[in-house]
Amino acid sequence: MDTNITKRNELLAQKVMKGLESRNMSGYYAASREEALKLALSLIPEGSAVTMGGGVSVHEIGLVDSLKNGNYNFIDRDDFEDKRAAMLMAYDADVFLASANAITEDGVLVNIDGNSNRVSAIAQGPKKVLFIVGMNKVCSDVDGAMKRARNVAAPINAQRFNLATPCAKTGSCMNCKSPDTICCQFLITRYSRHAGRIHVILVNDTLGF
Repeated sequence: MDTNITKRNELLAQKVMKGLESRNMSGYYAASREEALKLALSLIPEGSAVTMGGGVSVHEIGLVDSLKNGNYNFIDRDDFEDKRAAMLMAYDADVFLASANAITEDGVLVNIDGNSNRVSAIAQGPKKVLFIVGMNKVCSDVDGAMKRARNVAAPINAQRFNLATPCAKTGSCMNCKSPDTICCQFLITRYSRHAGRIHVILVNDTLGF
């Protein structure tokens, strides 16, 4: 990555991490995907029950493969015939992995969801929530983060899942009530009541959508 972009990302990440700390959440900065993977594994004790929602960023740094091949109880919902049962297991997991649709410069996390298993697990249940977030998802404020979630993340996800939503056709949010909409629940995480529960690794890379 261009050294000027890296320097900018380092400075911006420091600001985001300070915001996370003020909100009782832990922030970290990784200069590369490889560094992010090592950092993530250091935050997940061996033997932990680990599961996730649909975070593309988690896959992109190689974390899923490392957990599957390591000494962890990785709960992969794709291995279950009963998807609901697998999703319910997330609430009692030691670690829940996720990305964010957007994060603000002062540490507010914004996520939208269709089935809502991801946002509900982020909000309550798993003992620890670990976010992998590319610096491409940092926005100036909550309004900008919501716009990014609805006009960038949602249309791309609707397209990759071949959903019949207006945004899949137009590329931007139409505030629809389509049966296929993935904008069913909006979660704004502005503070964690439980210290040590939410951890955010900011990665000097473009990850996810």
